[in-house]
Formats: sequence, structure tokens, C-alpha cells
Amino acid sequence: MGLSLRHEVLSLALRDPFRIARTDHSEDAGTRITTVVVELRHTDEPGLVGVGEGYPDRFYGETPETMAAVMPLLLERVAAVPFEPTRRYLTMASLATGSAIRGHGAAKCAVDIALHDLVGRFLGLPVHVILEMPAEAPPTDFTLGLDEPAVVAERARRAGDFPALKIKCGGPADLATLRAVRDVYAGPIRVDANTGWTRADALALLPELVDLGVELIEQPFPARAYRDLGWLQERSSLPIVADESAVATEDLDALVGVVAGVNVKLAKCGGIGPAKHMLERARELGFRTFLGCMEETSVGIAASAVVASLAEWVDLDGNLLLAEDPFEGLELGVDKRWRLADRPGLGLSRRVT
Repeated sequence: MGLSLRHEVLSLALRDPFRIARTDHSEDAGTRITTVVVELRHTDEPGLVGVGEGYPDRFYGETPETMAAVMPLLLERVAAVPFEPTRRYLTMASLATGSAIRGHGAAKCAVDIALHDLVGRFLGLPVHVILEMPAEAPPTDFTLGLDEPAVVAERARRAGDFPALKIKCGGPADLATLRAVRDVYAGPIRVDANTGWTRADALALLPELVDLGVELIEQPFPARAYRDLGWLQERSSLPIVADESAVATEDLDALVGVVAGVNVKLAKCGGIGPAKHMLERARELGFRTFLGCMEETSVGIAASAVVASLAEWVDLDGNLLLAEDPFEGLELGVDKRWRLADRPGLGLSRRVT
């Protein structure tokens, strides 16, 4: 008896060009994404397949190749935990992958999501029911990448039915872009600089951001620039939210008293179980909580939606950025809240083309 895992590297086109301050200059940068989908089977029920996803981000040292190298090790550690389709087993399996190797959040995420989906299919229950998580969660915002101000404004106009917009910044036209967006969109604006600002940039922009009604500022400075983050938070009436500085639960203590909020992502911290733990710990420490995503398929977004009720702000739009999502079964309500399926596991299936 045991578990078997196969993985598939997907190269998917984006609906619109999507660039951030850290986007490289490769040929496909900003127009295509690469993600890794896995299928997990147990020998007792080979007809049941758990599906998972991990988004390899080079910023965190991950590629499809590193994921392929690490996932067998993770599976060995999980296989050492006696399998049982229970919530306790999922907790023990998450601990096993977490202790197997440091970092490698995307590889851990793919295995962890697949385990949750597989256990849900064994039990015939949705994952959120197994974890006793509420089905209701905050609505998602919609993210717009770096581009010419007029282009970003047009995309903002098209996304005007979302309750909030997240605008990527970190370029020379940040203020012009935000003003152009505000001209066509009246709702909350969330600014994400993806480590692209200096202190001088932030100080010059801060009063303008307040005047424009910006709701929060995400990761303005490099990942470990704690002094800079704290310096800005002291001067800002807007919450500063750590993203690249808040990869896993063990990063939270260093951010206490530095920033107001943290952005938790399954692909950074290692999946559903670790994200649930990180969000709960962040709330215990007094942080405002943001649940984010990568440019993932519905697998990663559905898994994130399981723990979305623990977040104050939700940015789960990765699958909406794709030209075509290879999975189906996840539904977005007219209120822009993800509808958690009442089907077993994550309730998804591969789209037939």
C-alpha cells in the first residue's frame, strides 16, 4: 500500500500582458506562466485522484525542475505517516512535508493540496467541510499589472464590477497610473510595489496615495528590509502589508511592530494546512491578514478559497488572468466571492477540450 504521484508542467497564456516590478525580460515574461499540476493516488483506491498545484517562482528559488526533484522526498515523508482519510492525518502529513526540507513552498503546496483533495474524495466531502472552515469568505479583488497608464486605466474600467482593484506599481509611472485608474474606478485601490520602491519613492508617493483613497501598500521595499518597512509604517496612515517578507509562519515574529499586515500565499508557505496555520498565527499576533495567490489555475485558487474566511483582504484572481483555465468547477459569484463546491475534495475536474 502507498501513494504515487505524477506531475505535469503547464505553460499557459495570459489573457492580458501581466508584469510586475520583478518581471524578468525573457521572451514569454508577462505573457505566459508556468505552473506545475500533480495527481496523487493511493493504492487502496487507485480510481480516486487528488489534484494539486504549485507555482514555481524563481524569486523564491523554485523552478519546475526543483519541484520535480523535491516532491519525491516529500512523498516519502508523507508515506511514512499511516494513511487515514481524516483531518488529523492531513495535519500530520503537512507536518511531515514541512519538516522534510526548508523552503520549497511550491513543491510542498502541490503535494499538500493533492492530499487534501484526495482525502476529500475518499470521504465524499468537500475539503472545507473536513477542515471545519466556513463556506463564506470576503470577495476577491482583481489585479492589474504594470503597463502604460492609459492601458491600465482601460483594464480597470473593464474590471469595474470588482469590489477592489490591486494595482501593480514599482515603475516610473506609478502616480500617473494610479490617477488614471482613479478617474475610471471609484472603489478601493490596493497598491503592490513588489519590492520596487526606495524610501524616497515611498515618501514622495505617500500623501498622493492617501489623497487617491488607496487602501493599503504591499511590499514597497526588498524582502528583508525590516528597518525600511518599519520606517514607512511609522509615517503611513495606510497599512503596510508584507508579502515577499512573509513567506512562512516562522517569518511572522520578525514583522511584529514592523508592518500592519501580512500576505499569505499557499505557494509560498506550502499549501492549505500551512496557510491555515499561518493565517491563524498572524491573527494571534495582531496582524491584518491578506490572502493572495500566484497566476494559478483553479486548483490553486480553489485550495486558497478553503482558508479565505481567515483573511480580511482577499486577492484570489490568478485563474481569472489566464486566457484559458484547464480546470473547471470553481464558480465566482456576482458578488465576486468564490463559491466553495459541495462536491468531494476541491470539486474540480479537468476541462475537456
